[in-house]
Amino acid sequence: MDIRCTLKKNSDFRRLYSKGKSAVNPYVVVYSRRNREKVNRLGYTVSTKLGHAVVRNRVRRRLREIYRLNAHRFKTGYDIVIVARMRCVGAEYKKLEAAVLEACEKLELLEERP
Repeated sequence: MDIRCTLKKNSDFRRLYSKGKSAVNPYVVVYSRRNREKVNRLGYTVSTKLGHAVVRNRVRRRLREIYRLNAHRFKTGYDIVIVARMRCVGAEYKKLEAAVLEACEKLELLEERP
């Protein structure tokens, strides 16, 4: 799977927000929707309300790393947007990873474990 496949167009984000499923927890909001491709396309949203560019980029890097390390657990063929919330800024990496995986589990994006 190519992990560099990302969502970039505003229309893709808007379609996902309006027609996709969502899961919420204190750290992130995850939106997902089936696509017609054989890869997952990911998008990350980090608002300017979270802080300056350095803070926002740190949060974005952490979210990308969480997906990269757990990409083998995800089902393929989905558009996924991860929206960072305020608690993401000061969160420990393990808590943030658990929150993202929990939200993805709610949306049934993770493969069943044998």
